[in-house]
Amino acid sequence: MDQHTRTTLEAAAFRRLLAHLDSRKDVQNIDMMNLTGFCRNCLSRWYQEAAEAQGLSIDKETAREAIYGMPYEDWKAQYQSDVSAAQLADFEKIKPAD
Repeated sequence: MDQHTRTTLEAAAFRRLLAHLDSRKDVQNIDMMNLTGFCRNCLSRWYQEAAEAQGLSIDKETAREAIYGMPYEDWKAQYQSDVSAAQLADFEKIKPAD
């Protein structure tokens, strides 16, 4: 497989992932972190880092909007629920070291 085809397929898979996440707003970031070790915020950070690697300057909020499909604060207000004690306890066990 040539690099262009690989990049095209990876981009399509990424767009499908974003569409899937958009259709599952019921899935909270903390649940994603607890189960997979990454969440929408991680994706937005990786998106921002990829842009910077290409010499593009994208701020955190622009990167988040690319992943969430809307301003992050709007997404939080509409879809984010309160974190339970059990979710937080699970997160404390697996959270990445800063």
